[in-house]
Amino acid sequence: MLNNIGLPGLLLIAVIVLVLFGRGKVSSLMGEVGKGITAFKQGVKDGNDEIETSRTTRDVTPESEKEKV
Repeated sequence: MLNNIGLPGLLLIAVIVLVLFGRGKVSSLMGEVGKGITAFKQGVKDGNDEIETSRTTRDVTPESEKEKV
């Protein structure tokens, strides 16, 4: 069903949404979507940094522990 939607169909949908909700509401919604994407990317980056930090701190073994092995 959605395979047949082309550029004219997408433009028609965009115009209908713009008429129904108004320019201000659509632009504020898009701003919120942008902020959400930015927050998601930052969270992924922080998670990767945390994983990398835990790997490097876990790989370092204190000298007292090396003597026991």
